[in-house]
Amino acid sequence: MSLRFGDIAPDFEQESSVGRIKFHDWLGASWGVLFSHPADFTPVYTTELGLTAKLADVFEKRNVKTIALSVDSAESHKEWIKDINETQAASVGFPILADGDRKVAELYDMIHPNANETLTVRSLFVTDPKKVRLIITYPASTGRNFDEVLRVIDSLQLTDNHLVATLGN
Repeated sequence: MSLRFGDIAPDFEQESSVGRIKFHDWLGASWGVLFSHPADFTPVYTTELGLTAKLADVFEKRNVKTIALSVDSAESHKEWIKDINETQAASVGFPILADGDRKVAELYDMIHPNANETLTVRSLFVTDPKKVRLIITYPASTGRNFDEVLRVIDSLQLTDNHLVATLGN
């Protein structure tokens, strides 16, 4: 069964580049962006994680924590972070989940048999401290638009407090 807007974001406990993470505890009272990547050390994903690191202050201003996921190991993630920091002039400070058992990918319906039965698709979830608020799924060949992600976060946070609708670009 797939996730829908308003569902409680599934909790999990998983190894990561910064140690074991229990998602709901890690998230606390913050919003979250959980986004998946099929594999470490690939060019598009490397640039995306570099950009996410560069946007750390922008996410923090919105009370949003970022967390990435790949099916590779935590040790691989640590090496990849070094590569990202060097090649993207970034400083990755967010965790990358090591989802080799695909537990999180299955909880969040990130594996799509029509795309590839063994790899996560490029899914992105925005959660408030409890619920799923946005789901975007891209094919593996297409990079994400973080300006759009930030625009939607701003809209969701604004409309939580004001009875308005927001425009797209």
